[in-house]
Amino acid sequence: MRHGSQRAFCGLLTALLLATPAWPWGNEGHSAINRVAAQKLPPDAPDFLRNAVDQLAYLGPEPDRWREKTELALKLSQEPDHYFNLERVEGMTLPPDRYSFLRELETKRQQTPGKPDYLTPERVGLQLYIVMEVYGRLVVALREYRHALLEHRNPEFAERDAIFYAGWLGHYVGDASNPLHTTVQYNGWTGPNPKGYTTANTIHWKMEGAFVAANQKQLPFADLVSATPQPLADPFQDYLAYLRTSHGYVETVYQLEKAGGFEGEGTPESRQFIRQRLAAGAQMLRDVWYTAWLQSAHDPPKPPAAGTDNPNSMPAAPKIGGESPPTPGR
Repeated sequence: MRHGSQRAFCGLLTALLLATPAWPWGNEGHSAINRVAAQKLPPDAPDFLRNAVDQLAYLGPEPDRWREKTELALKLSQEPDHYFNLERVEGMTLPPDRYSFLRELETKRQQTPGKPDYLTPERVGLQLYIVMEVYGRLVVALREYRHALLEHRNPEFAERDAIFYAGWLGHYVGDASNPLHTTVQYNGWTGPNPKGYTTANTIHWKMEGAFVAANQKQLPFADLVSATPQPLADPFQDYLAYLRTSHGYVETVYQLEKAGGFEGEGTPESRQFIRQRLAAGAQMLRDVWYTAWLQSAHDPPKPPAAGTDNPNSMPAAPKIGGESPPTPGR
């Protein structure tokens, strides 16, 4: 590697290590979101999931356990999964999969004067896409569980997978209920600041970590989560709308901080705000889990039978002793 490339890589590595957002909601908040979501699952959700409350609560902080510098490759590979800076994708029509998004984001960067680094994936975030990917894993695990029951097989392994995916998914859904995970203003106000919001890089953890941990008993929120789930009509678009709703509260966070709302016991307004955001996370998570359960009842289309005219089907293998087929390209 040339010296210039080495310096550029080291600079990017340092920026990632120093500039990534603080750990979201802390163990307490993430565990509580997953726990309440599990407790609010309806009776027609699978019993194994409804009975896994403690394990799902334990799994709430799981992706934050992957953020230690001792496992640097793991840490760096998944840091952008925790946030999605909506200001930087303004005007874009967001595609439903990660790699199409990466291509379109790079197109936007190339078309922006100066080709700014703030339009690179690690500066924009990929939270929207990790949610859709883990959601897909959960659907598949639940589908396997259904198949095991129908075929009179032991469903235990599918159950284990589904619980893990559901808990893992809960972390990111919980992240997004915090407005500071949707914005470039994630940890101290940057740019024009006529209202005098804090610029200290402490607001993020002060709100979602220290304040929540110190005031757990004053922040019950299960009563704010609806009893009836609302299945998502379009998981991608509905989750994007959830991100945008959360983003609408960014200034509220800074206003509450300016009024001392995250010091000590805070204020009635700050406590109610945190209760509402935790409840929003638990409600969306319960609805995402329930939607995955409903979707898992539908099997994907079966591949066409051999010999059909499907242009995407592979050619039939030659008979033994006949001419070998050409090796397909990668």
